[in-house]
Amino acid sequence: MNRIRTRFAPSPTGYMHIGNLRTALYAYLFAKSQGGDFILRIEDTDRARFVADAVEFIERTLAAAKIIPDEGPHHGGAFAPYVQSERMDIYKKYAEQLLESGHAYRCFCAGENSSEENKFGGYNRHCRDLSAAEIEKNLAEGKPYVIRQKMPLVGETTFYDVLHGNITIANSELEDQVLLKSDGMPTYNFANVVDDHLMEVSHIIRGTEFITSTPKHVLLYEFFGWEMPTFIHLAPVMGKAADGTVSKLSKRHGATGFNGLIEAGYLPEAITNYVALLGWSPKNSCQEIFSMDELIKAFSIDGLSKSPAVFDYAKLDWMNGEYFKAMSDEDFACAADKYFMDFDAPRKIFLASLLKTRVAKLSDIPEMISFLKNLPPFDVELFSNKRNKITPQKSIEILEPAIKIFETVDDWTLDTLNEKISAFVTESGLKIGAVMWPLRIALSMKKVTPGGVTEILYLLGKKTSLERLNSALNNLRD
Repeated sequence: MNRIRTRFAPSPTGYMHIGNLRTALYAYLFAKSQGGDFILRIEDTDRARFVADAVEFIERTLAAAKIIPDEGPHHGGAFAPYVQSERMDIYKKYAEQLLESGHAYRCFCAGENSSEENKFGGYNRHCRDLSAAEIEKNLAEGKPYVIRQKMPLVGETTFYDVLHGNITIANSELEDQVLLKSDGMPTYNFANVVDDHLMEVSHIIRGTEFITSTPKHVLLYEFFGWEMPTFIHLAPVMGKAADGTVSKLSKRHGATGFNGLIEAGYLPEAITNYVALLGWSPKNSCQEIFSMDELIKAFSIDGLSKSPAVFDYAKLDWMNGEYFKAMSDEDFACAADKYFMDFDAPRKIFLASLLKTRVAKLSDIPEMISFLKNLPPFDVELFSNKRNKITPQKSIEILEPAIKIFETVDDWTLDTLNEKISAFVTESGLKIGAVMWPLRIALSMKKVTPGGVTEILYLLGKKTSLERLNSALNNLRD
């Protein structure tokens, strides 16, 4: 059996969309699961839309997602270079080969024979059957030209797709596409086929939007007499709007790029894990949390679905939360460090232990802990709690003795604070909920906080804790 070789061939015209990431991931997983090779190739022939830092961004994204090419621009390989703009002589050679075999022709039209009213992509095939004399005359006059593929005018082109079966398109629907532009730059459809053949790509995994282009590619393989690769066209990734309607995933659904999701506070490993399940499911398993090694071991083509997948942010939140729970407190503190304000190392790690089971993404943290930095405005209504039979007046009666106890604490540690509060609850004869409610409100001005009174006292420190407690007491008295 020939070695399995797949490729990811993005255009550096923007940043990594979730659909692009999934294509790269499936190509990588399939190659690695079969002991094969995964290639990164940069298809930068669309110079008008070229984004200067997109190549670097693509490589950083793949590295963060743990999708590591065996060959590529900065990985080397037997088929270098892996950037199309550095392979111009190669495309020229094969375009001229098609001219010689009669499967392509020079087109000298400069727009006058193109019209939206014409079939075949707006071109009327004016130059398709120029005589040799006319061609020589145009060349002698220095007329610029493109090289077009000479499509068969009758019959059908059929190819087999692993997910969709046999797909047939009438040749009459295929335009005589441009292969080489007048400046010598190849078009995507031409360079793509030449490179896939020369780089010995065995399986082409890409989105269904390329299905209509595939017959053109198939004909090129046939014209050259090359072995056909296996085609796998992935169903699109869809997004769900607030009203429940489903459409192609776009920015209106939320962050749709890998970097955008990272900025929103999702872990790279969780994103990769979730994206793997957008159109693929492991056979005979309900497992959802996978390491990259586990994905490689479990991945198989027959687990792919031909139905569109719906990107569910709630499911990603859940999965990201599971990754947080599995992290050590130290690792979570490191991941969330920029949100942890100016706490010292022990308090950061302690805060991490409180938050890692409570947040779905890192960007949830600022709102959750904002009260630690800036106390919200005083609200007397918060000191009323029917369940614990607490009123503003009762809160005064609890805060006064509690403050006196905290003022005597020199060893401001969790253990000491727990002991003091437990002793105070016992001496007061009140239920623990009744004591904790006014203390929590005075310290945070929030009904719900990560951690309870002891944890908040410890995180704030003695000075700030006493300032907040005394301020609440004075406001209640007023």
